[in-house]
Amino acid sequence: MARISAIASALVVLLAAAPASAADRYRNPLPATIPATGDRVETFADPDVIQGRDGAYYAYGTTDPLNDRDRDASGALRAHHIPTLRSTDLVHWTYVGDAFKDAPAWLEPGSPQWAPDVRYLGGRYVLFYTGTNTKDAVSGEPGCDGDSAIGAATSASPTGPWKDVGHPVVAPRRHGPGCDFLWTFDPAVVTDAAGRAYLYYGSYFGGVQVRDLAVRALTTAPATAQQVVIPNRLEGTFVVRRGGWYYLMGSATDCCRGPLTGYSVFAGRSRSPRGPFVDRLGVPLRASRAGGTPVISMNGNRWVGPGHNSVVTDAAGQDWFAYHAIDRGDPYLDPPNPLNINKRPMLLDRLDWVGGWPSVRAGRWASDTPQPAPVTKQGGGRPRPQLPPVRDDRLGRRLRGPSDDFGGRRLERGWRWVRAPAATLVRSRGVLRFPVQDADIAEDPGGKPLASLLVRKLPPGDLMVETKFSFDLPPDVQSNFDQAGMALYENDDAFVKLAHVAIFETRQTEWAKEVPTLVTPPGRRYGNTVVGPPARTTWLRIVRRGHRYTAYSSIDGRRWVRGGTWTHDLPGARLALFAMGGPGGHVAEFDYVRVFRPR
Repeated sequence: MARISAIASALVVLLAAAPASAADRYRNPLPATIPATGDRVETFADPDVIQGRDGAYYAYGTTDPLNDRDRDASGALRAHHIPTLRSTDLVHWTYVGDAFKDAPAWLEPGSPQWAPDVRYLGGRYVLFYTGTNTKDAVSGEPGCDGDSAIGAATSASPTGPWKDVGHPVVAPRRHGPGCDFLWTFDPAVVTDAAGRAYLYYGSYFGGVQVRDLAVRALTTAPATAQQVVIPNRLEGTFVVRRGGWYYLMGSATDCCRGPLTGYSVFAGRSRSPRGPFVDRLGVPLRASRAGGTPVISMNGNRWVGPGHNSVVTDAAGQDWFAYHAIDRGDPYLDPPNPLNINKRPMLLDRLDWVGGWPSVRAGRWASDTPQPAPVTKQGGGRPRPQLPPVRDDRLGRRLRGPSDDFGGRRLERGWRWVRAPAATLVRSRGVLRFPVQDADIAEDPGGKPLASLLVRKLPPGDLMVETKFSFDLPPDVQSNFDQAGMALYENDDAFVKLAHVAIFETRQTEWAKEVPTLVTPPGRRYGNTVVGPPARTTWLRIVRRGHRYTAYSSIDGRRWVRGGTWTHDLPGARLALFAMGGPGGHVAEFDYVRVFRPR
C-alpha cells in the first residue's frame, strides 16, 4: 500500500506540473514590460494584486525605481510613487503608471509611499498606503522623518486618477517624547460576512493592530484599536477570510539584506477578524514565545527573502500567492545605488491549503522552474489537482559516534572547546549545564568578546542533528540577545545557527547564516530567518543535504515545524553547542545531541 500511495502522490505532482502546452506555463520572476522603453520591471516590492471590475488584474508596489536604468537626467535612480501594473492572465504584466506624481500634500515632499493595499469598497477603489514621513502639522513634532501614518486615496478606476483623502486614516502614533513614533506601516483590509471592514497596520516597532474602518468616510476609531501581533514579530500583513476563519499572514525578519535576506511569511488564524490569532500549534501571535506557522520561506533555490504577499483567486477558484523575493545571484540594483536598494521582483505561486493552513505550493515554496499558469480565460476552467504536501525530512540510522546523552562522568572523547570552557556536566540529571555568556559570535557582537563553543566533529555526507534543551529565560522580560542552541560551525565567520533567542519582547527560534566575506554593499555577513515558536523546553533539528541546510523546531518533540533552507559552503563544519549573547544570569541545560542519517 505504501508503494501504491507513493506512486499516486508522484502522479498528482506530474499532472499538476504538466500543462497542455507551453502557453499554459510561466516562470518566476513575472515578466512586466514598460511600454515607453520596452524594458523590464526588475523590482516591484510589496506587491498587492487585485482583480478589477473590468476582469483584468492590477498590481501595486512600493515606491522604488523600476529597474537599473530608471534614472533621471543626473543619473540618480528615479522613485515611482506606487507603480502600477496591469495583466489579463496574472503572468504577463504591463506598467501603466504611478498612483502619485509625488507624495500627497499631508506628507513631506518626496517621501515614499510603501506597501499599498487596494480594495473595492463602497462603489469605488480605495488605495491604502504607508505615508513614511508626515508634515510637522500632522505629527505635531517638528523635524521628524519617522512619523509614519496610514493614508488613503480613491478612484473610479483601478489605474486612477487617485484622489487622496487629504489626511491620515491612522495618524502617527507616539511611543515617547520627541521623534519617538511607533511604526505605522503596511495597511491591510478585510471585510467580514456582514460587510464590516477592518484595517490592519503596524510593524516590528509597536506590533500589528486592527481597527474598525468606516468605508464611506475612510476613518478609523482609535478607541477600537486592538493588538493582534506582538511587537518585533511580523509586518506586511495580509488577511484572508476562508471557511469561517480569518487567516493573518505576515512577514518576519529583515526584508532587505541582499543574498542574506531571510524574510519569510507566517500565519495565524482566528474565528474573529479581531483575533486572537493562533498558529497550527495553538500558540498565539501575541505570545512572547511568538507563534506563527510557515507559509513560505527559502527552499535552497535562487530565491531568498520571499515575503510581503497578497492573495488573488483565478477563474478556476485556485488561490495564488503574489510576493517579492531576491535572487541571491542578482540582489541589488546596479551602482550608483547609494541607498543599496535591493532588487525585489514580483513572483507568483499557487497557494494550497493543507489541513486548513495556507502553504505555497504545499510546502515546496518559491518556484524557479516552469509552472502551470493560472486559469484566467473567460468562462474559467478546472483547477489543477491539489499538490501533495511536502514530507518532512525523516530520521534514518542513528550515528552513535557523534551522538551524546550527557550521562557520563565527564564529556565524551571528541568534544573540544573553542575558547575557554563555559559548561559543565550534571551527571545526576544527565544534562550539560551551559550558562549564558556575555559574548557572541555574530558578525557584529556589539563590543562583546567571542563566545566559547563546545564542538564535535561530524562525519561527511548528509546528516540530521537533533538536540533537546531547557532554557530558563523568562518569557516576560527583555533580555537581548540571550540565546541557546546549536550550530554547524566552520569557524567564527562561517556557520549556520539555530537558537532559542530573546528579541526584545519576544522569544523566537532564530535560523541564521554567517559568511566569511562581505557579500552586501553595507558590508553585512550575517542574515537570519525564524522557524516555529520556542518553549521552556525546545527541540531543534538541522538537516544537511550537500550544501543545503534546513531547520526544524518543536515544542513537544512530536510536532515539528519545518523552516527555511540556507545554502552554504561549510566543508569542515563541526557540531557546536552554545549559550551566549546576553548579559548572563540565565542557563540552558542540554539533554542530548543525536546525529542521524536522514531518509
